[in-house]
Amino acid sequence: MKTLMMTTAVCLTMATSAVADNHMTGFMDYSVTNNDLLASEFIGMRVYRAEEDVDVMTNMAPDAQTEWDDIGEINELVISPDGNVIAVIVGVGGFLGVGEKDVAMDMNQIHILREADDADDYFLVIKSSSDALKAAPSFARDMNKPEMDAAAEPKRSMLMAPDVKREGYAKTERTELTTEMLTGARVYGVDDEDVGEIHSLLLDDKGAIERAVIDVGGFLGMGEKPVAVTFDELTILRKDGGDEVQVYIDSSQEALKAQPTYEK
Repeated sequence: MKTLMMTTAVCLTMATSAVADNHMTGFMDYSVTNNDLLASEFIGMRVYRAEEDVDVMTNMAPDAQTEWDDIGEINELVISPDGNVIAVIVGVGGFLGVGEKDVAMDMNQIHILREADDADDYFLVIKSSSDALKAAPSFARDMNKPEMDAAAEPKRSMLMAPDVKREGYAKTERTELTTEMLTGARVYGVDDEDVGEIHSLLLDDKGAIERAVIDVGGFLGMGEKPVAVTFDELTILRKDGGDEVQVYIDSSQEALKAQPTYEK
């Protein structure tokens, strides 16, 4: 939970030309008040999902958020030319059983609720079903550069998922995995060589995990090369009774580095 300075309109004081004197050059004498929200604080806030209507006029009881689903965090704001927030980009996933994807939400549908015991604490809540979130289209950041489809990707030879067995672990299906379980997981290759780690997951049009972006090689985050592989090329083992996973691919680090670089 973040402590915020906000207005329920969330105009972010970005449309200053609308309130400035016509003879001014766009500057204004403004002091932040307790009702204002800074965009830098808004980005990164968690967003919650409620099945029932929420009353924005009533202060929340302590721990009321335990009745909601934490669906993700705000990654970006889309601002219109006149300075208004027209969309809030939220990275959702994990609890849905799929990889994270960015979706655009209407700011007017995000309710800002104040905690009764702390007037400076706020929660962001949207009324939605889990099915609606799964079906929500992915947000494309650059409309002039549409997301690459499989046909447009650089050609590469597909790998066979290795047949790996480890004591205390069992092979698992992608539908049983979450973003939190996979992001940052180490990837092992031939002879258990540590070839890299999963940086992010890519979804298909239906919101299912399609590919994994592996940061190959490097040291302390330097010199890594992102390579996208299909989920069919990976063998994922999950620890019995836990969420720890081990990811395997039938390749050496050197061979993976020779694969085409994944471009966002």
